[in-house]
Amino acid sequence: MEPTLVAGQGLVTTTFGGARVGQIRVFEHPNRPGFWLVKRVEAVDGDSMIVVSDNASAPGVVDSRSFGPVDVDGSYRLLFALPLRFM
Repeated sequence: MEPTLVAGQGLVTTTFGGARVGQIRVFEHPNRPGFWLVKRVEAVDGDSMIVVSDNASAPGVVDSRSFGPVDVDGSYRLLFALPLRFM
């Protein structure tokens, strides 16, 4: 199976709409300002969400299992990824 996203793809995002289970969201790492992550929403509880990696077996995976819930406010919902041929 092909990965959902590949390195170097452009992402088109929006702040419109709340977080929902299954969405891919882009957000700043809670412990590393300026470092952005792209993860899938596993659960939503009010104003926070649990985010996980689609490839949990990859080395160095960082998600809610290591840093906990993330605020929905300040995150972006992925609308679509641009194909690499357009980059």
